[in-house]
Amino acid sequence: MRAFCRIVEVGSFSAAAESLTVAKTTVSGQIQSLESHLGIKLLHRTTRKVSPTTEGQAYYLRARALLDDMDDLEASVSLSRNIVRGRINVDMPPAVGLLLVVPALRDFIARYPQTHLDIGCSDRVVDLVEEGIDCSIRGGVVSDPNLVCKVIGRVQLALCASPAYLAGAPELLKPADLLLHRNLGYRFTATNRNFLPTMHRGKESFTLDVPVSMFFNNGGAYTAAAVSELGVAFLPRAEAELYIARGLLKEVLPDWRLESIPLSLVYPYTRHLSARIRAFTDWVTELMQRNELWRPE
Repeated sequence: MRAFCRIVEVGSFSAAAESLTVAKTTVSGQIQSLESHLGIKLLHRTTRKVSPTTEGQAYYLRARALLDDMDDLEASVSLSRNIVRGRINVDMPPAVGLLLVVPALRDFIARYPQTHLDIGCSDRVVDLVEEGIDCSIRGGVVSDPNLVCKVIGRVQLALCASPAYLAGAPELLKPADLLLHRNLGYRFTATNRNFLPTMHRGKESFTLDVPVSMFFNNGGAYTAAAVSELGVAFLPRAEAELYIARGLLKEVLPDWRLESIPLSLVYPYTRHLSARIRAFTDWVTELMQRNELWRPE
């Protein structure tokens, strides 16, 4: 049943076998046995993709629910001995992973030594069901009606540029001066829309809807462009401060506050949170609450 569910979720025998850390021939044999036992064909097989039949889709929905219940049953027994175990597949933006989660993982491992983490750090929006992701941390507004969404933190931003760029550029004393500068823009991969944060100072506000000389859809490349003297960028403050301390970047217009980006924990409505997933979500929520640069407003 697990092998069948993974095939439906990832669309291939090879990917399912890799996910389950077994041989492809083992998965193929299990599916043949399952179809023989049930007396029905569960999967359509083509050279490009494997997809469930009508009967297979109905079986998947019931089997997925049963497996989740089984996981919860095992977890409840483990919890009685204060044990949380199993694999946890999570996805998050690179900045969150590199600057917050990964540096703190020793604490999580110490608390739950029998868990195994599979962490993805990507700017793209992953398909949680198809890619077998248990939960994800996402930045910005989450509009997918199929996902449970809970705001757990925020990304504070800082407007920055390299000292070398600023030395050769027009003086930057107020937000309107950005019209005279090379501005670097960021586009979300899911929508291909550029992000336009608003700056605030008291009752004044200024939306960064200014001419952009370069667009990026990858946070690492966006930061590299700012460090490489290509223009003015709004970066996660946790990241910007590392470069500012090394003299590679300088914060501009520091008396203006950029609005922050909400960070949400999401998982499918169809997926029941097992003890191991809840352990991770509670831990990362607590981690953000304790950190001044990441806690929600």
